[in-house]
Amino acid sequence: MAHGLEAMVIRHTHRVPRPRGSAGEGGIAARQFDTALMSVGFKLSAPLLGRLSALSGAAVLHTAGRTLRTVREMVGDHVRHNPYFIDFPANVPDTEEFWARCVAQALGDETARETVRSQPDGELNLLALPAYGRYQHTYEEMLAAHDELIASAGDRVTVLHLGRDLDDELTDLYLALAGSATPLGDEHLADLKALAGRCALGPQPAAIPVRENRAVVNAARLTAGADLLLDSVVDVLRLACAFTGGDGTLRVPTRFRSLPRPVRRALLAGLDAVVAANPAKLADVLAHREPFKRLGERLHPHEYPQWPHAADVFAVARGEKRARSFDSRVAELIEASDVPGAVRLLAFAPGKLLRSVDHLLRTAAGQEERDAVVDAAVRAAPEASGRVVLSLREHLHNRERAGGRPRVFVDRRGGGWVAPDRRPPVPADDLARLAAALDTEIARRLPAPGRLLLDPDVLDVALPLSGRAATAGLGVLPRGSVSAVDGGRLRFFVYWKQAEEPTDYDLSALLLGADYTTDSWLSYTSLTAVGGRHSGDVTEAPDGASEFIELTLDRIRARFIVPQVNIYAGEGFEETEESFFGFMLRDGERKGRPFEPRTVRMRSELRGTGRVALPLVFWREDGGRWRAKWLHLYLRGISSGNRVEENRLSVSKVVRAVVERQYLTVGHLVGLMSDRAVSVELWDGAAVPDEPVTYIGLERPEGLHPHSRVLTLGNLRDLVPG
Repeated sequence: MAHGLEAMVIRHTHRVPRPRGSAGEGGIAARQFDTALMSVGFKLSAPLLGRLSALSGAAVLHTAGRTLRTVREMVGDHVRHNPYFIDFPANVPDTEEFWARCVAQALGDETARETVRSQPDGELNLLALPAYGRYQHTYEEMLAAHDELIASAGDRVTVLHLGRDLDDELTDLYLALAGSATPLGDEHLADLKALAGRCALGPQPAAIPVRENRAVVNAARLTAGADLLLDSVVDVLRLACAFTGGDGTLRVPTRFRSLPRPVRRALLAGLDAVVAANPAKLADVLAHREPFKRLGERLHPHEYPQWPHAADVFAVARGEKRARSFDSRVAELIEASDVPGAVRLLAFAPGKLLRSVDHLLRTAAGQEERDAVVDAAVRAAPEASGRVVLSLREHLHNRERAGGRPRVFVDRRGGGWVAPDRRPPVPADDLARLAAALDTEIARRLPAPGRLLLDPDVLDVALPLSGRAATAGLGVLPRGSVSAVDGGRLRFFVYWKQAEEPTDYDLSALLLGADYTTDSWLSYTSLTAVGGRHSGDVTEAPDGASEFIELTLDRIRARFIVPQVNIYAGEGFEETEESFFGFMLRDGERKGRPFEPRTVRMRSELRGTGRVALPLVFWREDGGRWRAKWLHLYLRGISSGNRVEENRLSVSKVVRAVVERQYLTVGHLVGLMSDRAVSVELWDGAAVPDEPVTYIGLERPEGLHPHSRVLTLGNLRDLVPG
């Protein structure tokens, strides 16, 4: 358990909880540990190296073993990556040549010969060929076929810093996750659940604004006998789901189990108190009638007459008591073209008002009504959450430049689709006036940064307005972020291990022209293309399987490179035992294994509900420089047989919509806070100031003053004001 908690701290913060052990002469062991870390792209900070050197060799080895296991998992080096073609990227055959070779081998095998001959005219079942899709060599044989990778200055180096004691690190992490102003991704929600169980009776964040987070915390507090944090009937429903092992986000229906009497009493008392304080909150039941009815069957509210308001909740769910929802009243006014009336009603719900601004402006009859909408939104902005204000600001920026561009929609599970933008235009002056007011409100909420030190690479990172805009992993940026691609060779990889049934994932790359039309592709049906090689198709993964694609960037004539993972057969991304995608960057014609951890720039989990994963897109600028824009999208696809050739049109539409959309970035917030900064400096990688600063970057540099405020990928959500 302790190792799991230490690993959690390292994953989130890149800090190693302060190592413990007897004093000694651990310098040699610490330097050996540092060398081992560098082989997978990590290294020890000077303070951490110094702390380890003061411990005994045994204590250093204890810390080293646990830490190395964690960082290897972070980068994807905890599994064996074996390509189908043993020499990849060298000696990859043409597709037709390879298929013919497989057929010839099958015809020379008496047991397989009839399978080939029995195929209908003109058809070839590749899966029936013994040599196709199944490894023809061992992992050890593959390693022996490759030379050692020579270290390069361009390899990734992620510094591990010295943390505080484990308990202090866990408390800080709990407070950061529970108090996050933006929703967490599934992995971080699971981490919050683990932390809440041990931190429920300790220090708590000043506020828990995200309701999914509150459900996790409340479930732990319910178990510990602490007071519950409830301000809506839906909070109680989420709590019940989380406590019974269901989905506190309410995305997936929960099968409620029998609840102990003390738990039933706590839930009913919570419902009663919420409704007694504000009977209008009964209307919130209407959006979740079925789960409330199922919950009522487990709570037995008729046995507790002392809580009549709780009984009203289930009466509304069953349709026995009427409660008119706030949204229905607003919709009725808008349907009647009573925009002023809708604005007056929405003034009581600032967040809903801001989310309705575009609709209200389009519905308004004339400039006077549009002015009333803008004025009401300006008054509502200080009362709405920072995430809502920032989301509207991003929306307005794209509304100004819509110009017939398609709209991209993304659901909570990363499912993406596009649709034509048929909304009538909104006057630019109204959009500009509201945008300026929102910027003023955002700037008011941002803290004075003092001396501001910036990593230039962070300025194009999209604000993490939702933890679901990125998947868990290493070096993963939020959807819409743009990052530079420095290196001559780009190599994608996918790994999957099936849980129960044979599963075939296909790594592919779609190459698009400047107008987003198909130029070519790399996949199991096209193993070679100009500047690219595919490592070969693996069709099942009982012990895990990997596929790779390598591209020599200066030979690519296409404008866009879109890596994708297609589920050809078997288990979905959320059903496999493990599945992840990543990419590596290398310079020149360097040797090495197909998977070299210190060249990995990104590794992300594959955990969406669609059958086609689109992690990111690479594009070549006019000057020849390559950039990446992060997608984190899953297309629905078909139940089986997904192939890059068949989905290229839908993929190109989604890619275009995301590439041409402007996301609100860290740079936008930096611009708003700069006026209140003592100074603003771009960090060039050299020495850092010896005084406290506010540092914003992708990774924490060494040597920062201990009283500095540091915002990196691990806690970038803290930049979003509450």
